[in-house]
Amino acid sequence: MRSSWPALLALGVVALDQGTKAWAERTLSVGVPQPLLGDFVRLTRVHNPGGAFGLLPQSTGAFIAVSVVVVVALGWTLLRGRWGGLARLGGALLLGGALGNLVDRLRWGYVLDFLELPSFPVFNAADSAIVLGAGLLGLSLLWRWK
Repeated sequence: MRSSWPALLALGVVALDQGTKAWAERTLSVGVPQPLLGDFVRLTRVHNPGGAFGLLPQSTGAFIAVSVVVVVALGWTLLRGRWGGLARLGGALLLGGALGNLVDRLRWGYVLDFLELPSFPVFNAADSAIVLGAGLLGLSLLWRWK
């Protein structure tokens, strides 16, 4: 094992995600938008039983199974230290995001989303980490091919 920073980053993402969702659960009513930065950023609590963008809402069990496989695969890959640089950073962000949303699915049967931008689906901190992590992994692959 090369270092523990990817595990610490992943756990930090989970902590941030679960903390913000606990706040949203206590503070926001389902489906009632609250302006944060005018109409540009709103806080709107949504319960998403499906995948990204609410796809396949009746497939919670399948999303749990896929999430477990992703978490185990990413965790194993990061522990073995096979990735470096951007790939390692991206993998740690992906792992934290996947774990954060998996916790929701296991606890509630849905993912709690609450950040809303214009013309964009409502999302959460875990979703942001997943998108950023996937982007960093993609960049690391592109740079490797050059």
